[in-house]
Amino acid sequence: MEVVRTASVGTRSSIGLRLGQVLFSSASLLFMCFNDDDDFYAYTAFCYLVTVMGLVTPWSVTLALLEAYSIIVQRLPLQATVLSVIVSGDLVLSFLSLGGACSTASVTVILIGAGEKHCDRYKLSATMAFLSSFLSFASTFFNFRLLPSLFSS
Repeated sequence: MEVVRTASVGTRSSIGLRLGQVLFSSASLLFMCFNDDDDFYAYTAFCYLVTVMGLVTPWSVTLALLEAYSIIVQRLPLQATVLSVIVSGDLVLSFLSLGGACSTASVTVILIGAGEKHCDRYKLSATMAFLSSFLSFASTFFNFRLLPSLFSS
């Protein structure tokens, strides 16, 4: 049985997903950290998002390098344990980043309702975190489809 490997580990579309994750997670981190507002540390949701994006960025950079190496060498890391770790890490980090994006968006809406005027960077940071989590979910899905074929062989 031939397994379709669309966007799974070691393909060009997968490295595109990883680079998108790196771009959006680091943009979310930068928008949140380079805010001129002194109340940044007063909100747990903002600190949580910075922590999660600080985890997502190196994870995605590492996997992008692994996938670039796989494409250059044309040898795929198709061991079941390696792919299980990648799928598990992607799944956990995608849920964590989605939670961070939702909580940041919620606090931002509350701040806007309270009359705060400097929330544009918080909104941008939450948007970038949403996009990063969606790309991470997509990567998890495409790699998860490949797992049964590795365990059956």
